[in-house]
Amino acid sequence: TADTRLSLFMFGNVLSTAEFDPYTILGITRSANQAEIKKAYKRLAKEWHPDKNKKPEAEDMFIRITESYEILSSEEKRANYDRYRQMDSAQPYDRGPHAFRRFHDGFYFDESFFSFPFGGKGTRDAADGRHVLHFSQYVNDITPDSFRKPYLIKITSDWCFSCVHVDPVWREAVQELEPLGVGIGVVDVSYERRLANHLGAHRTPSILGVVNGKVTFFHYAVAKEHLVQFVEDLLPQRLVEKVTDRNDRDFLNSWHQVNKPHVLLFDQVPAVPLLYKLTAFAYKDYVQFGYVDQGLSETADLLRRYNINTYAPTMLVFKEDVVKPADIIQSKGMKKQIIDEFISNNKFLLAPRLVNQKVFDELCPVKQFHRRRKYCVLLITGEEDAFVPGNEAFLSLAAGNTREVVRFTYVYQRQQPPLCAALLVGRDGAPPQVVILERRSEAGKVVFKPVPGGWNGSEEDKHRLLEELERLQKDPSILTHDATLPELNNEFASVSPIRLPPLSAPLDDLLHNNWREMMPLLSLIFSALFILFGTVVIQAFSDSGEEKQAKPKAKEPSKAENGAPGKNFVEVTELTDITYTSNLVKLRPGHINVVLVLTDATKNVLLSKFAKEVYSFTGSLTLHFSFLNAAKHGEWMSALLEHAQDAMRIDAEEEEGGAGAGRKADYTGYVLALNGHKKYLCLFKPVYTGDDTDGKPEEDAAGATRPRSASRDEHQHRRVAARSRSTILQVHHKLDRLGLWMERLMEGTLPRYYVPAWPGLDKITVNK
Repeated sequence: TADTRLSLFMFGNVLSTAEFDPYTILGITRSANQAEIKKAYKRLAKEWHPDKNKKPEAEDMFIRITESYEILSSEEKRANYDRYRQMDSAQPYDRGPHAFRRFHDGFYFDESFFSFPFGGKGTRDAADGRHVLHFSQYVNDITPDSFRKPYLIKITSDWCFSCVHVDPVWREAVQELEPLGVGIGVVDVSYERRLANHLGAHRTPSILGVVNGKVTFFHYAVAKEHLVQFVEDLLPQRLVEKVTDRNDRDFLNSWHQVNKPHVLLFDQVPAVPLLYKLTAFAYKDYVQFGYVDQGLSETADLLRRYNINTYAPTMLVFKEDVVKPADIIQSKGMKKQIIDEFISNNKFLLAPRLVNQKVFDELCPVKQFHRRRKYCVLLITGEEDAFVPGNEAFLSLAAGNTREVVRFTYVYQRQQPPLCAALLVGRDGAPPQVVILERRSEAGKVVFKPVPGGWNGSEEDKHRLLEELERLQKDPSILTHDATLPELNNEFASVSPIRLPPLSAPLDDLLHNNWREMMPLLSLIFSALFILFGTVVIQAFSDSGEEKQAKPKAKEPSKAENGAPGKNFVEVTELTDITYTSNLVKLRPGHINVVLVLTDATKNVLLSKFAKEVYSFTGSLTLHFSFLNAAKHGEWMSALLEHAQDAMRIDAEEEEGGAGAGRKADYTGYVLALNGHKKYLCLFKPVYTGDDTDGKPEEDAAGATRPRSASRDEHQHRRVAARSRSTILQVHHKLDRLGLWMERLMEGTLPRYYVPAWPGLDKITVNK
């Protein structure tokens, strides 16, 4: 009957889905890591490859092995399969009309029968499914990519009633922002609690932005216009410079200083469009952007000079020639793809200067076997006026270059002496000199040939260089010299901090961030001013009393010299629920709290050693000293190190050796330097450097032995006492190198591990 055929059809679909199990095919467990998955795949792919295995089922088996590896090697696809037995990652939450899930042993039901208008995984918008983020994906992909484009992320969860009202506005904003180049992400707190905690999101729904690795929360009414403005406010200031008839020459003539082409954007709107700002942010390392408002009277001369059509947006790119644009594009529908292609084709000057290793890698790529050879014509020259004619002649030669496999570039010998010394070996070492080179490996190996006769820009020099390039095209073996080049210096590294005033960064933060985010900072500032004012007033009233007691106090130093412990102490407070906010969360800017982690058993020993090691640093007004009882707040340490990913990697080996063997991680003797304002920490791990000689039994230390008549109980008692002294000694020596660590802390040379937010001490469950 028809019902019977329908039942058989449904059973066949279910069976085919159940038969495909990537874990079974690869022969691994569900807890296998990526290394085990990759190892199993390589072994099976080699065994079942159709070219080597002639069995009839080899081809089908090889396809199953490949599909299994594609699913399990991707964390997103693997998570979809583990939760829903689903292999298609394009729609992780919409499984279609024939998608069934197991309810009990062998019983399946259609998810759509239990659909609700909110919350559940099965009814989530397909667009959200495309943008779902996982922790490793955020750390490895999204954070580095946020230095090229901003990300807008929504925090949601199952059974979130408020999310129903946010979703329509979110979809409209995504449809407008994503084509412009804004990254979109969705975090489901129900399944990605770790990522939500890492971002500092503790409620749903929440919306946040990520730019340059920095997380900023959205606090306004959820409207499409507000979300677009929020993304625009995330971008750094001064990405695009306003250009008029007054400053256009200064803007274009700065190409030599910044070593970048300049792009002028002509449009009729007064404000710079968001698309242009996003493009400027994406290519900020390559191109300098300027914006010309066609509606201003101060730009009329620019419009006439370049014959700009006022009815369509126009982009001009200028390189070494500031009079004539090197390229132009004009279109009414200026799309992101068109702009990206235009900028990518004009990322470099005709003859750019090698200012860092990144520029060198892009201009002179390493030889690839499947690509055509690419050569660099490098001019080693100087910055003085005597080198200007030769440099201009080299630029004119580069402007006429039509060979795609040849790139002209130059370098200043004074700025990159190691590179120039490696290429001028065996010569007089005096610039200018032209070298033709080809890179052979990422490690810096190159083959090259200096053009004979040096370089002064004469016609004879140009003729010799062109002859060498013709010979190179016919015979690449003329590059007879080889060398290993060092990594280039970053010429702009020391210049970039000076280009902006010292107070510009805090001012940008004040103008850039949301007002509600600035309220805690403003509250802290006013509190500090109030305390300072109160201190001055109290000090003024107490001056007279101090003058009267000046003579008795003059005798106190002699007491200290005679051994009185008047000032020989270190004030150490316990970090508890009460003192947590004042000693860390609201710690004044520039102040650091040095926290010792201990237990009840090691409290006396470690505090005594801690006081001796940090006593010489108590004169600093910016240092505070506290201790944290790991027996009460051990989970707080784990939560903190989970936030600081770099610190977790540093501590990974110790956790594998200790906690991984079934024991909880022992943080006794750890010292944390916590900067509450900037949200970073420096980590000191205990290092044992003491000797165990004092821990030997008494008879060995004294060089004598007891008579055999001594009772075994007494002997066993002495061994227990000796073992106890050895344990105390080891705990005592955990802070042996703390003094050196404190010196590096004061010098600012310790590595810093940033956290998005401090975990709440009162929210961590106390160990019992």
